[in-house]
Amino acid sequence: MNDRYEAGYGDESHGGEDQYEIVGYDDYGRPVYQQVPPRHTPQQQTYDPYGQRPDYAQSGYDTGRQQPVPPAYDPYGTQGAPYDPYGNGGQDPAPGYDPYGQAATGGQQPRVTERTAHIPQQPQPPEDTRSEAPPAAPERQEAGEGGEFAFAEEPDGDSEDVIDWLKFTENRTERREEARRRARRRIIALGVVLALVVAGGVGYLWYDGKLPGVSSPGAGTGTTVAAGAQKRDVIVVHLHNTGKRDTSTVLLVDNTTTQRGTTVLLPNSLALSDDSGTTTTLAKSVDDDGSSGTRDQLDTVLGTDIQGTWRLDTPYLQNLVELVGNIEVDTDTDVPDPDAKKKGAAPLVHQGKAQTLSGKTAVAYATYRGPGETENAQLKRFGQVMQSTLRKLSSDPSSATTTVRTLAQILDPPLTDNDLGTFLAKLADLAKEGKYQTVPLPVQNDGTLTAGTSDSVVKNILGGTAKSPDAGSAVRVAVQNATGAKADTDKARVTLLGGGFGFIEGGTASGARTASKVLYSDPADRQNATEVAKTLGLPAGSVAKGAVSSGADVLVVLGQDYRPGTS
Repeated sequence: MNDRYEAGYGDESHGGEDQYEIVGYDDYGRPVYQQVPPRHTPQQQTYDPYGQRPDYAQSGYDTGRQQPVPPAYDPYGTQGAPYDPYGNGGQDPAPGYDPYGQAATGGQQPRVTERTAHIPQQPQPPEDTRSEAPPAAPERQEAGEGGEFAFAEEPDGDSEDVIDWLKFTENRTERREEARRRARRRIIALGVVLALVVAGGVGYLWYDGKLPGVSSPGAGTGTTVAAGAQKRDVIVVHLHNTGKRDTSTVLLVDNTTTQRGTTVLLPNSLALSDDSGTTTTLAKSVDDDGSSGTRDQLDTVLGTDIQGTWRLDTPYLQNLVELVGNIEVDTDTDVPDPDAKKKGAAPLVHQGKAQTLSGKTAVAYATYRGPGETENAQLKRFGQVMQSTLRKLSSDPSSATTTVRTLAQILDPPLTDNDLGTFLAKLADLAKEGKYQTVPLPVQNDGTLTAGTSDSVVKNILGGTAKSPDAGSAVRVAVQNATGAKADTDKARVTLLGGGFGFIEGGTASGARTASKVLYSDPADRQNATEVAKTLGLPAGSVAKGAVSSGADVLVVLGQDYRPGTS
């Protein structure tokens, strides 16, 4: 059934209402309608199904013979006037004239009130009061039965566009999700790497003993590594002044457990004991016993384990300083030029901060001892030169070894160029990091060590407890005199050596004591302590467990109850 929007709507069969015609199609293929002007049907005229007029035959449109034609339907109401397609009395059409029913800009064509073209799916014109609603979406008709048309739906291009847009949106969403997943994986991987780096750094600091409040692996929870359990590399250096024929001795200590380096200054008056038990000094031992003998005696007195001896003559020290490129030292005095011939000449070394010393001036400063100065003053200057030289030496073992080889020294066995170069490179690294110190070894006027010296230097810096004696070796007994009579020490030494014990000079106690004591620290040495007490004629009650000096198995403190020759 056709509705009011179909072609033909508004004729007599529909009550003469307004008509609409299709004037085109929009971008989506839907028809666009235009209102048709009203037509007036004249009385007593024959309907021409082909829409021809008599005028056409007269004007030459009909090629047949002319014959009278009854008046035909005049849709424009001209009442038999000659056909005027433009409605302006035979004149040329005015500009803007639309022969298809559009409003012209001029002429005699009567204006007809038109209604707005109605597009399907829009509300009906407001003046239309019919209850019937226009079809939702008229379709293009094709010829069918009864001259009517059936609308055929054309494919809508928007559907493909929508599908393409949905696919694009879906692909873009998937790409965004994939990018988020990759970002999350990168963040997780970065976090794992950072965690491993932090854990490795903390582990290294913990293992190296540099983590605050935490000890190194060998320490146990909440404690530090005992001084005796720390690992140290020690080399003794003898500086031989070829001009004055005297010596200066220092110990270079590399504590691999605490990562600290130390130069220990040993005074020439340090009391040592030779293999026969005879007391001697460090300076005399270097001249008489040589490198190996002095090293063994130092091990006995200090309880150290010296790996090698480096004899450094002054010409080699001068070459060493020049090889490292001069040094800077905070000098404490002016050093005169030994080659100056006139008095009042400029000093060779000036006192001051960060004085640059060449090889020659470094040797002059290291060996200088001013008038009225003690031996310790000159030994301190030698220690300064050694530490400054280490600071300038390369930290690379191969480079340091090359420097040592360049000196062309003949080292005392078992020390080799590679051993010395590697050892000095480690100390050079510590000196550059500020983990290096120079300390003196205090001794009394007679060259013996005090109890305080054993704790501050020998125990904490050089190793704490003495090394264990070799199998079959004599028990080492340290004797400390608290009787007030110095001769008692020599008498006790002779008695112990005669009894097969080793003797170690323990120095003099700070004050006199009434009762003697025989002390041992290791329970395995209890029997040895008892034998020592018998040898010296001391009562068995004097034997007790206690602290023992470094380098000794048993410590004897001679009191006023000691009676030489009563054993």
